[in-house]
Amino acid sequence: MLTLVFTCCVLLITILHQSKISHSIQQQQPVLLQCQCIEEKCGNFSIPFPFHLNNSCSSLFSSAFSLNCSNSTTLYLNIGARSYKVVEFFSDGVLVDFPEITSCRQYNDLNSFGFSRNDHFGVSVDNVIGLYDCEDSSLCKTGCETNNLPGCDDVDGNGGGGGSPACCYPLSDHSVWHIGDGFSGFSKYGCRGFSSWVVERGTNTGKRGVKLEWAIPRNTSEGVCATNSNTVNATTVGAGVRCLCKDGFVGDGFANGTGCLKSCIKNGKEAYGQDCFTKRRSEKEVVIVAGVLAPAFVIVSLLALFCLLKRPVQGGTLFDHDQGHFGSRISFRKACRTRFFTYHELEEATRGFKDAQKLVESTNGSIYAGVLGDGSHIAVHRLQCDSERDLIQVISRVDILTAILHRNLARLLGCCIESGIVPLIVYEYPANGTLEEHLQKSSENKTGLDWYKRLTIAAETASVLAFLQYEICPPIFHRGLKSGYIFLDEDFSVKISGFGLVIDHSNLELGNSIHNKNDVYDFGVLLLEMITGSKHIDQPTTTLQKIRSWKLEEIVDPSLYYHEQPIFRREQIEIVADLATRCMLFGRDGKIGMIDVAKELVHIAKESLDGDHSKRGRALQETFSNSSLLQMISMSPESIHHVP
Repeated sequence: MLTLVFTCCVLLITILHQSKISHSIQQQQPVLLQCQCIEEKCGNFSIPFPFHLNNSCSSLFSSAFSLNCSNSTTLYLNIGARSYKVVEFFSDGVLVDFPEITSCRQYNDLNSFGFSRNDHFGVSVDNVIGLYDCEDSSLCKTGCETNNLPGCDDVDGNGGGGGSPACCYPLSDHSVWHIGDGFSGFSKYGCRGFSSWVVERGTNTGKRGVKLEWAIPRNTSEGVCATNSNTVNATTVGAGVRCLCKDGFVGDGFANGTGCLKSCIKNGKEAYGQDCFTKRRSEKEVVIVAGVLAPAFVIVSLLALFCLLKRPVQGGTLFDHDQGHFGSRISFRKACRTRFFTYHELEEATRGFKDAQKLVESTNGSIYAGVLGDGSHIAVHRLQCDSERDLIQVISRVDILTAILHRNLARLLGCCIESGIVPLIVYEYPANGTLEEHLQKSSENKTGLDWYKRLTIAAETASVLAFLQYEICPPIFHRGLKSGYIFLDEDFSVKISGFGLVIDHSNLELGNSIHNKNDVYDFGVLLLEMITGSKHIDQPTTTLQKIRSWKLEEIVDPSLYYHEQPIFRREQIEIVADLATRCMLFGRDGKIGMIDVAKELVHIAKESLDGDHSKRGRALQETFSNSSLLQMISMSPESIHHVP
C-alpha cells in the first residue's frame, strides 16, 4: 500500500513538470543539417548523399561523388577518363554499367571496364563474375552457379535469361581475385572475356552490372558523421570509411545528409524522429489535470493509510513473482538493441508459423523461414520461456550475441518480446538455406555437397563454437546443435543460429561443464550426419557399430562416391569418422573439448589441396596458418570498428 501512495506522489509530480521535461527532451534531439545536395533527382533516381549533381556541393564533400544527369533521365558517374552509367544505388555502393555500352553483347573484354581502385571507390566483393574462353578452369566455383544471373550475357548468347556463365567466380572467394585487383588479372588463366552481376548478401539473384563500393578517406572524415552515428571501415577501399547510424536510429549517417533519426515502436508501428517523444502539453491542460488529480491524491492517500493500519502483518514479499504475464515489468524496447519486430509482422512473414515453414525443431525451440514485406528472407527462432527469470536471461544472451561480430555467426536482425507472447529471435536467412536441406536434398534447388565442402563446413562450425566457448566471457554454448541450425551463405560459408538461450537452473553450478560436453557430443552426431547423409534416430548407434566393424564404406553417403575417391580422401573420411566417434564416446566425459575438435578439423582441411579445390585449400591454409585460437578463427571483414 505504501507503494501505491508513493506511486500517486510520483504521478502528480510527473504531470506537473511534464511540460518542462517534454520541452527539454525535444531540445536534446539532434538537429539535422539541411543541405542543398540532398533530395536531388534525375529521372526516376533520388540521389542519395554524398552523391550530388550541384557543383557547389563539392565544397562540402569530395567532387569524386559528382554525377551528370543526361537528358534529365540518365545518370553518369565519372571516374578518371571513364564515364559509367548508374544503374542503382546501395547504402554502401553504386551499381554501374560497362562504359560505352550501346547494345547487348555476350561478354566484354577483360580490359573494357577500365577501372582501378582509388581513394573513394573499389570493386565490391558482392560481384559475381562470369568468365569466358578460359584455358584454365581451376578458378571456376561450382557453388557459384546456383545463383540466378539473368540478362543478356547468358552463355548461349541469346539473351533469354537464366543461363549460367561458362565459368562462374564470386569475388568474395578471394582465392584467385584479391581486393584491389582489376578484372584483367583473370587473363593469366587464359580468360578472354567476362560479365558481371551484383548478388547481394542473403539472396541468390543477380543484377547485371558492376557494384562499386564507395567510401571517404579516413583523414577527411572528422566532423562528417552525424550525431548518433558510428564510423565504419570500408571493405575494398583502402583507409576508407562510411557513416552508419547507431542501433535505434535510421538515416544515411552524415551530418550534411539526412543524419540519424530516432526510430521507435509507437502504437504498434514504427515511428521516427519527433514522433518518438511525448508531445508537450499546454499549461492549461497541466492546470486542469493537476486540479482533478490533487483531490484524488488526497483521498487515495487517506484510504491507503487507513488500509495499512488495519492490515495484519504477513511474512514474505510485497510483490508476487508468479504473475501470469511476467513480461509486464521489463522494458522490452530497451532490452532489444537491434530492430524491434511486432508479432503480427513476424506472423505474416512465416504464414502464421505453419509447419511448412518450419526449418528445425528441438529443445532450443523451433525455427521458421519467413519473408518480410520488403522481400528480405529471415529465420524466426521461437523460444519457450517458463518464467520471468528465463525471459531476462534470453534478453541478456541476445545482448551478448548481438555484440559479437564473427563471419560464421548468423547475423541477429532483431527480436520480438511482447507481454504474454513467447519471445521470438530473428536471424538473417542466407541464400543457400540450411546444411540439413543440402544433406537431405529436401528441396529441388538444394544440391548435394562434395566432401571438400562438408569438410570446410565442419571446420568452420567447430572453430566458431570453440571461439564462443573459450574466447567469450561468459562463454556461449549452443545447447542443441543440429544441421538445421547451420545456415549456408552463397559461398557455402557457415552461419550458425538457433542458440539455446534458456539455461537449466537446476544445473547452474555445473552448467558450463555440462553444456560444453553436450556441444561436443552433438557435434559428433553432426559429423556422422555429414558423412552418412542420414539423420535417422538410430543412426548414431548403427554408424558407430559399422565404424567399429571396419565397414565405414557401407554407411558413407552414396553421393560422395566413396569407392571412386582417391586414397587420401578416403583416409580423410575415415579420420573424420574416427573424430566423430571420439566426440560421442568421450565428449560427455570431458576427455575431448571443442577446441581439440576444431584444431583437428582445421588441420585436415589444410591438407585437402587436390584438384579444382587446390587454390581454395591454400586460402583456407592461410586463414588458419597460426595454431592459436584467435588466429584460427577468421573474423568477418565487414566487422564494424569505431574510429578513435
